[in-house]
Amino acid sequence: MDTDVETGRLVYLNGPRDIEFQSYEVPNPEPNAVVTEVVRSNVCGSELHVWKGDHPLQDCVLGHEALCRIKQLGDKVETDSAGNPVTEGDLVAPVYFQTCQSCDYCRRGEFYACENDYEHTGKSPDIWPHFHAPWATHYYIYPDNHFYKIPKELEDHLNVAAAANCALSQVLFGISEIGVEYNDTVVIQGAGGLGLNATVVANEHGAETIVIDGVDRRLEQAKAFGADHVIDFREQKTVEARRNRVKQITDGVGADVGIEVAGVPEAFVEGIELVRKGGQYLTMGNVRPGHEADFDPGRLTRKSIDITTVVEYDPWVLFDALEFLAATIDDYPYDQLIDAEFELDDIEEALEASENRDITRATIIP
Repeated sequence: MDTDVETGRLVYLNGPRDIEFQSYEVPNPEPNAVVTEVVRSNVCGSELHVWKGDHPLQDCVLGHEALCRIKQLGDKVETDSAGNPVTEGDLVAPVYFQTCQSCDYCRRGEFYACENDYEHTGKSPDIWPHFHAPWATHYYIYPDNHFYKIPKELEDHLNVAAAANCALSQVLFGISEIGVEYNDTVVIQGAGGLGLNATVVANEHGAETIVIDGVDRRLEQAKAFGADHVIDFREQKTVEARRNRVKQITDGVGADVGIEVAGVPEAFVEGIELVRKGGQYLTMGNVRPGHEADFDPGRLTRKSIDITTVVEYDPWVLFDALEFLAATIDDYPYDQLIDAEFELDDIEEALEASENRDITRATIIP
């Protein structure tokens, strides 16, 4: 046995709530690939769903929000996906899914809908190069994964940069799909990571923002992130009460735009009541198939509301997200989004604390 061979560790989900730590030899990269060391990786709500068995992705290496340091470049890699020169030791943010460039959706230019997006993430860690996701000491950036160098302005905000490839990129893409204009009123259902980022982006578009949640810490964070109004659903206890409050804020009309990031099917049904006739409604939180709610489609049709759903984004949006963060890093308390730090060995403790909402979001240090 070669004692000089470097090994790394990763977190593998063997079934619902069944986590294993496994070790593998750190690979050398293919000519167009990159091997990185994970600097930190966050616990997103999606991981909670996967961990509990409430997600299509199962039996896999875990993690997707990550900040990494280049360990070894493939022979043909000289730049990141935006053409910026890279070298070993650079900090980079990878897009957590691939765009295969060959499926029907990619051929249509709909890269956010790539049919093979999770091909690498869903592989068993026994399959080379093993490190398919970033709850690990190392992460393999495949040739068909985009990655971007971290702007200098974010080098002192690594927690923030690690989260860019999920919540902020998703929100930027979703809001670009529906269009938020200056002086629009935007109601945001949920003040988790997606909701707070949506508040920031809507603010930067010049919109008036209303955030709905029922957790004190989240409501306070919504205010800190610039929400013009907050609605506590513990006080406004019915859909009718929350609808009336939104109408009161909007002179009896309803919000121009609704954004669902609560992940609760009933929130979708309620959102239709909060948006004005002819308004836009973006749903991004309900990503778990099999969860249902009673819904009156005639109500939607009579209000002529346009519905847009988003679950991923075009991969170059991550570059835009990093630039957006660099430009606004001093304007919002982004660092508050991460309020707990755990070592990789304590990942189950991090998951339990996240599930119990004892923390806003955890970051994992290998």
